Amino acid sequence: MAAWALLALAPVAAGAILSFASYYGNHMVLQKEPAGAMVWGYGEPGAAVTVTLSSNGGLVLMKKMAQVKEPSGTWTTLLDPMDQGGPYTLTARQGLENVTLRDIYFGDVWLCSGQSNMVMTVLQITNASQELAAAAHYPYVRVFAAAPSRSDMELEDLEHIDLPWSIPTAENLGHGNFTYFSAVCWLLGRYLYEALRYPVGLVEAAWGGTPIEAWSSPRALQACGLLEDMRSISPHQHFSGPQTPSVLWNAMIHPLLNMTLRGIAWYQGEANAFLHTDQYNCTFPALIDDWRRAFHAGSAGQTEPLLPFGFVQLSTYRRQSLQDSFARLRWHQTADVGVVPNARMPRTFMAVAMDLCDEHSPYGSIHPQDKQNVAHRLQLGARAVAYGEKNLVFQGPFPTRAVLEVTRALLNVTYSQQLVWRQRDTPVFEVCCSSPVSMCRWLPAPMVAVGSHTVTLALGGCGTLVLALRYAWAEWPCEYQSCALYNTQGLPAPPFLLETLSSSSRAGEMELLLLHPSSLLSWGI
Repeated sequence: MAAWALLALAPVAAGAILSFASYYGNHMVLQKEPAGAMVWGYGEPGAAVTVTLSSNGGLVLMKKMAQVKEPSGTWTTLLDPMDQGGPYTLTARQGLENVTLRDIYFGDVWLCSGQSNMVMTVLQITNASQELAAAAHYPYVRVFAAAPSRSDMELEDLEHIDLPWSIPTAENLGHGNFTYFSAVCWLLGRYLYEALRYPVGLVEAAWGGTPIEAWSSPRALQACGLLEDMRSISPHQHFSGPQTPSVLWNAMIHPLLNMTLRGIAWYQGEANAFLHTDQYNCTFPALIDDWRRAFHAGSAGQTEPLLPFGFVQLSTYRRQSLQDSFARLRWHQTADVGVVPNARMPRTFMAVAMDLCDEHSPYGSIHPQDKQNVAHRLQLGARAVAYGEKNLVFQGPFPTRAVLEVTRALLNVTYSQQLVWRQRDTPVFEVCCSSPVSMCRWLPAPMVAVGSHTVTLALGGCGTLVLALRYAWAEWPCEYQSCALYNTQGLPAPPFLLETLSSSSRAGEMELLLLHPSSLLSWGI
């Protein structure tokens, strides 16, 4: 571990030397226009601090005054919006003291958070040696990693740092397994840089094996009724260490709230496939809402209220598992809609990853090594949702209509995009049929034909009373890049579960409305 990771970065005591807060440093990226970058630090309570932004040649471009607040001993200032570029120097002065940060750039700052699939480093992924060697070609993608840390109370600053702001190298991108720097975060930033051609700053704050509750503030948990639940939680579902509710919010997210951000990338959910799974349709949207409010307020309104929020839908775990907790969690990641953005989750984007399985990963099948496709799919969403790139296809096809051919017992499902049928014999579609003993009996519905936008399913033993339809509802729904349906851009159709409701009929055909179920319990799930 690097020497700096061993040092606690406790807030400077009143009257101590002038300093910037822990996550400001040489080589950093600050958020460019139209937002202003928030800058803060420590000083003598009551004293005045002058913050100066200068060009590399020493020309003063901006000067800001700030008062050191009592009793916290902190000062805060907001820089005027700056165009992308650099390098600049940033100096804080208090009396005869001064602190200068060098090689500062303005660009877009993205926060990357979650659990172990976000923590996996560039050293651990497919083609690691090539990816590490390529680091030198991206000096304007800067990286910073907070150290794993937990707290029972909200902290104002980070207590530990794994990697201070750095120019990427093979060593700091591949420091070790599950240390730093995040492969998904790095590749996302690299791909965005290739599209944007201006500096990108990446901030990693992630910890393996952690549930969403640990990253959620008490406010967010209360919005889902989970604070009360946790007081009476059953003994076999106890929390400890970094799994404890709010401890990572307190220590790793709350300290960053003054940072002006452009977006967030999130890869988490495996832990919640085994804990509070069916609350995730509340806890995840609540976390997004809460983080947005908090970053907006903490940056004096500079981080936009609907901060773009991208996430990775769960990949796979156990090939032969009959459990459906991963399928349910994937569905809940979309607030039970199937695609994002949607009304409950505006300005979000999702990378589907259920087809990127890796049974022989040396880190266990729950940690697939193909992070390049994950990051590629994420950056498509970022470019479309965060940057407003028009006519960019960033997600796979989703069903829009279903027509039942009563006499032939066929169901024709129409999709939103042109389809590519990659895997013909995988039983990925299922229909829910009513039976005398159960409201819902799930039966395979084989694909008998795929047109440019339509899939035809054989209903078999279901007859004509189809109550619901689902796709890829399994922990391991397909082999690597071999799910049944993709679009022409190579993006997989996401999994779904939709109720069907008869709306009209004509000459042996019945139009079925496709509805989002109000509860999975209705369908025996």
